[in-house]
Amino acid sequence: MYKIKQIPEDFVVKELASHELDDSGNYSYFVLKKKNYNTLDAVKLLSKFLRVPIRYIGFAGTKDKNALTEQVCSVYRVPKEKLERLRLKDIQIIFIGKGKKPISLGDLKGNSFRIVVRNLTSRIKRKKIIVKKIPNYFGKQRFSQSNIDIGRYIVKRNFQKAVELINQKEVKFYLEDNPGDFAGAIRQIPLKLRKMYVHAYQAHLWNRTAEEYLKTKPMRNEKIPILGFSTELKQDSVGKIIRRLMNEEEITQRDFIIKNIPELSSEGGQRDLFVTPENVLISEPEEDELNKNRYKVNVGFVLPKGCYATTVIEELFSAL
Repeated sequence: MYKIKQIPEDFVVKELASHELDDSGNYSYFVLKKKNYNTLDAVKLLSKFLRVPIRYIGFAGTKDKNALTEQVCSVYRVPKEKLERLRLKDIQIIFIGKGKKPISLGDLKGNSFRIVVRNLTSRIKRKKIIVKKIPNYFGKQRFSQSNIDIGRYIVKRNFQKAVELINQKEVKFYLEDNPGDFAGAIRQIPLKLRKMYVHAYQAHLWNRTAEEYLKTKPMRNEKIPILGFSTELKQDSVGKIIRRLMNEEEITQRDFIIKNIPELSSEGGQRDLFVTPENVLISEPEEDELNKNRYKVNVGFVLPKGCYATTVIEELFSAL
């Protein structure tokens, strides 16, 4: 079985940014280069050392912990000099300019990947690696250990169960002073992380929908709904699959209107069923220095935003 991410240097991700610079703006834009941190933990650390609220720091997408990653972030009213003085282990800050808007989730064109695929049993020939359209599943890193269940409990209004799965000191301290206020406890978590819980549940439902639909052997790309309160469900095979999943989960679309925590309400959306990686480069196999009697290849490609490199690698290499 192939291996990826044996060391952070095996998985390199660079955002293709879409921001606009403006010297009159109040937001400082910078490249966050990191390893051994996921994006949220890195942002928490920046918040602490810059002495600004975590909500002042914006980013376009979350990046893995076990990787070398580069992404554009923004911070409100922090000067260039203060950013450049910051010294943190495994984190580098590169100031790039100022702008009038914060960097928000989705503010990117895509991501460029350079990945070392290891533990291959033979010197595979590059022509055997067929690049084609690939099912556009959400990757495992979207879900973490408990994010799906936390999101499910939030949508079902079982805030106590959600809190029991959330390992955040802010939640514990809040409940000590406000026993029983589980919705309030959840709101102690940074907004971006709170939203990720609901998004993880929606992504889980989308993956199940796509998996079921792909069993019917569709060949063309099309938009598959991401379930939310305003999702349009048609009377077709996809709509039937989603309705069946809602019955299994014992939810309705209106459950995604979360009145107790309205900022977590989600209208849903759409996602392409397939994705095709661009600018694909695959090296000749060579000996793998981390796995005895095995081989490795270097793979590079570009994906649109919201697509997962791990899904692409699995499709390209799992059958080899």
